[in-house]
Amino acid sequence: MVCKKCEKKLSKVAAPDPFTATSSSVKDGSRKVGENKLLAKPGGSTKNRFQPYKSKCKDCKQPTTQNHAKYCHGCAYRKGLCSICGKQIMDTTGYVMSNK
Repeated sequence: MVCKKCEKKLSKVAAPDPFTATSSSVKDGSRKVGENKLLAKPGGSTKNRFQPYKSKCKDCKQPTTQNHAKYCHGCAYRKGLCSICGKQIMDTTGYVMSNK
């Protein structure tokens, strides 16, 4: 669960659509054919690359599956929080959920 403000921070698709040859990345020649986008360094830095063991959930200490996330998907849904910023999105007092 992510709030409207954090939707723009969500991870993008690793590779562009190969069937659209009219995209700007193909026209300018900067994209290599057959390049692995997860391993490539955009602009020479690795700050936008997904680091799977970098961030952990505040509650359960499991690795998060989203860049810049504070909570894993399970804890965020259980508490009704945004997984990235931690803002209250949904009131879960009327729901029957386990305490795991």
